[in-house]
Amino acid sequence: MEIQLQELIRQIKKDGVEVAEAQAETIVSAAQAEAEKIISDAQAKADKILHDAKCENERMVKSGEDALRQAGRNLLISFRESVARELQAIVGDHVKEVYSSEAFAKLVVSTVECWAGKPDAEDLSVILGSSDLAKLEEVLLAELKAKMLGNVTLKANDNFDGGFRITVNAGAYYDYSAEAVTDMLASYLSPRITTLLKEAE
Repeated sequence: MEIQLQELIRQIKKDGVEVAEAQAETIVSAAQAEAEKIISDAQAKADKILHDAKCENERMVKSGEDALRQAGRNLLISFRESVARELQAIVGDHVKEVYSSEAFAKLVVSTVECWAGKPDAEDLSVILGSSDLAKLEEVLLAELKAKMLGNVTLKANDNFDGGFRITVNAGAYYDYSAEAVTDMLASYLSPRITTLLKEAE
């Protein structure tokens, strides 16, 4: 009987240990699966954070580059406009200088001579500002007479500042005012200046 009892105790112990081992194995397996899930979730979150940070960094870099390019374009446009204004001022100063010099009368006469040479130019009028006409009338009339340009009339008009205009056959006038000549010369020079600026980039 005592042997049977001992056998029974041994069997109970054995069964208990096996059950405990099975339970322990289940617990360890569940814990291991949970740990793997936690690690996987953490890795996925870390990957997402890294991806989002990389995308944000690329967006900021692109935004910065775009802003820098725009600032460069704005600076270049501003510089070109500044050069164009300076060019206009320089050309304007030179035109005014020529128009206020002794060469002005000769310039008027040579321009009239060119127009008088055209077959359809029977009647020419030279329009000058009142002060220029008062200063130059004698010289202009003498020069025009010397070149046998008798079909030319001198007139005063203060609607423009410096220079002169020529009217052919009482029709359209050709503008050689200081402002018109300055604009024409600046327009002619401006593309060349722009080309030089582009070549310097």
